[in-house]
Amino acid sequence: MEKKIPVRSEADPKYTWALEDVYANNDVWKADLEKARALPAQLAAYKGHLGDSAQKLLEFLRLGDGISVLFDSLYGYAQRRSDEDTANSLYQGMTSQAMSAMVAVDAASSFETPELLAIPDDKLEQFYQEEPALETYRLALTRIRSKRAHILSDAEEKLLAAAGEMSQAPDSVYSVFADADLKFPSATDKDGNSHPVTHGTYIPLMHSADRVLRKSAFASLYSVYGQFRNTAAALLSAQVKQLKFYADARKYDSTLQASLDGNYVPTEVYTNLISAVHENMAPMYRYVDLRRKLLGVDELHMYDLYTPIVSDVDVNIPYEEAKQTVYDALACMGDDYRAILKEGFDNRWIDVYENVGKCSGAYSAGLRKHPYVLLNYSGTLDSMFTLAHEMGHAIHSYLSNKHQPVAYSNYSIFVAEVASTCNEALLMQHLLKTTKDKKRRAYLINYFLEQFRTTLYRQTMFAEFELEINRRNERGESLTAESLNALYHELNHQYFGDDIVIDKEIDLEWARIPHFYYDYYVYQYATGYSAAIALSRRILKEGAPAVKDYIHFLSGGCSTDPISLLRGAGVDMASTAPIHDALQLFDELITEMEQLMEE
Repeated sequence: MEKKIPVRSEADPKYTWALEDVYANNDVWKADLEKARALPAQLAAYKGHLGDSAQKLLEFLRLGDGISVLFDSLYGYAQRRSDEDTANSLYQGMTSQAMSAMVAVDAASSFETPELLAIPDDKLEQFYQEEPALETYRLALTRIRSKRAHILSDAEEKLLAAAGEMSQAPDSVYSVFADADLKFPSATDKDGNSHPVTHGTYIPLMHSADRVLRKSAFASLYSVYGQFRNTAAALLSAQVKQLKFYADARKYDSTLQASLDGNYVPTEVYTNLISAVHENMAPMYRYVDLRRKLLGVDELHMYDLYTPIVSDVDVNIPYEEAKQTVYDALACMGDDYRAILKEGFDNRWIDVYENVGKCSGAYSAGLRKHPYVLLNYSGTLDSMFTLAHEMGHAIHSYLSNKHQPVAYSNYSIFVAEVASTCNEALLMQHLLKTTKDKKRRAYLINYFLEQFRTTLYRQTMFAEFELEINRRNERGESLTAESLNALYHELNHQYFGDDIVIDKEIDLEWARIPHFYYDYYVYQYATGYSAAIALSRRILKEGAPAVKDYIHFLSGGCSTDPISLLRGAGVDMASTAPIHDALQLFDELITEMEQLMEE
């Protein structure tokens, strides 16, 4: 009998998040919305006056903090309510109203950066002497002023701002093209049954044990992308051209430098990642060969990469058991860390189960009141790891908000995945330590190996592809479907080796990856994963001193640059050592898997 998915009103309150902690009811929210709508007029009073006095500047900066806190609650509450039931028009409207108020405030404060840049250095230094409370904002002001070389005249800035909507066109058009316009033929399994192929069903189909079905779905998807390969190439070419336009306009040496400068990350971090992975291709080649052997096929194909190499173990993990397991696994993090975890578990930070219309997937939203976590918990091993992952984000947000002033409470996207993945790594090590059953242990190791393959190797391959197409564009070379296919084929061969057939269809995979429109984003998955593995191993090896350093990192927000924050926790992402160490663990896990399969 098919399990009925409840509507929101049928959800057990015990397993829903306590949004009343932010606003007791919608009327209280509406009162804050009116306050937000009055902000543009308040901001207008400061236009042309930020350099008048230390007191005036301090007032403005504190007003900015208050605005951040207000919208954290205002938008955060409306979006969370909307995600409970995406068909609820009331909360769709509230989210839209909050967003409109934010846009109005952004427009009203557009004078901020030019005026802050216009204050002479000696005058600003005098302000710090006159008003000691301004010291809180010194780093924030220094960061804004450090970009002076890349800030243009008022007229040029207005022109670039006006072009902003056009610059989003490649991403917007690609999204409509890929998500709305493309339709794929159904796939056929070994018994002749049809299966719909969509973006949502494709990866589950690739996990199927039915090789006929996997091959059919693979051919279905890429046959359609093949029909539109020239359109996809033109869109990707437009994306990298707009990146070059903005990098050139802002006087950066490259699009890579322009992108990473926003997070204060040296370009060497990006290129070091690629170099380090290149030096560790041998373990991936071993894994590919092991996968071929365990699947029992003469030739491994690209459509064989996702199906489990260990037959399914019957794993059903009730939510309460998952909470306890995660809590036990994080004992190594100490009592203070687990007290926050328990507070989240006990005080309804988490919206646990699926209901009709609920936002899919999972996320953590770091509201200042306290974080909120959305799950669609289904009792699988992956569901338990998702719980650990999202609570890692939540505790990171909680500690940063608790220990940092508003101006520095938001951590950089570069470190965002570290805390979540570290929790996952500690959970995995706990499960491996406490699991004696051979089949279950092999199942866990297979899960761990796939994280390495998909997060560290695959995302680095994506990063290398993105870097190369930008470099080709910067050299004035054309990006055609043929050249993109050839580059992608070459990278697949380099990353997966000779023991797999690089099917011609995979040459088009670049056309279905939306992250290539995110401006050098994907490398952070791989660096974050490497840092998390290194930190988890240090915590397990060194105990309390490592935990202390790690908690300090989680409490750091953006109080310094992300490389320095991680260095304080004991991992230097400016070097290649964390990547080498993570891939050494990958190699060790392959050896254990080989031994388990031989026994």
